[in-house]
Amino acid sequence: MSTDDTTTDGRRLRRDNNRRAVVDALLNLFQEGNLSPSTEEIAARSGVSSRSLFRYFDDVDDLARAAILAEFHRVRHLTPVAVRPDQPLATRLSELATQRSVLWEAVGPVAMVSRMRAHKNPTIAESLRTNRRLAREQVASVLGPELVAAGPHAAQLLALADVLTSFETWRLLRDDQSLSVDASRVAILEGLTRLFPDR
Repeated sequence: MSTDDTTTDGRRLRRDNNRRAVVDALLNLFQEGNLSPSTEEIAARSGVSSRSLFRYFDDVDDLARAAILAEFHRVRHLTPVAVRPDQPLATRLSELATQRSVLWEAVGPVAMVSRMRAHKNPTIAESLRTNRRLAREQVASVLGPELVAAGPHAAQLLALADVLTSFETWRLLRDDQSLSVDASRVAILEGLTRLFPDR
């Protein structure tokens, strides 16, 4: 390897490390409740100067997009609902409510930021639409037999179950209603059980 190649690799590694430090700093600020930190706050937390910050990102929205993507990669292992369609309905509903409670608590600040920025960032907006579609499809998969049995009412029931298990509902329970994580999970499970009574 030539000296030029070594220098290039060193610069690339330094750039990657600095990008990661900035993203990690922003995610930590989000987790602490600072959903709109200034560039000075991000720079101070990351150890990267304010002037250097945008050598690594086009603008604040580009940085936010990178942080949101990194967070969703981090929590990807929380997205599956470990049930089969042939398992008892009560088991499937309980697993769905539990998975949503764990996932929504884990992504809370970043999910809020994605919703705050979606209206002015097409990439974040598209990612949000995709995630909502996947969440809805997951509900449909978990409740497949019951939705088939519901016939013409299936679409309405799916829409209600989708809303009941959504991030927005979770934040209403946790913030507006001041419920604990466990009480919020139980509320969602109770709602699902009333929508889909075990026959």
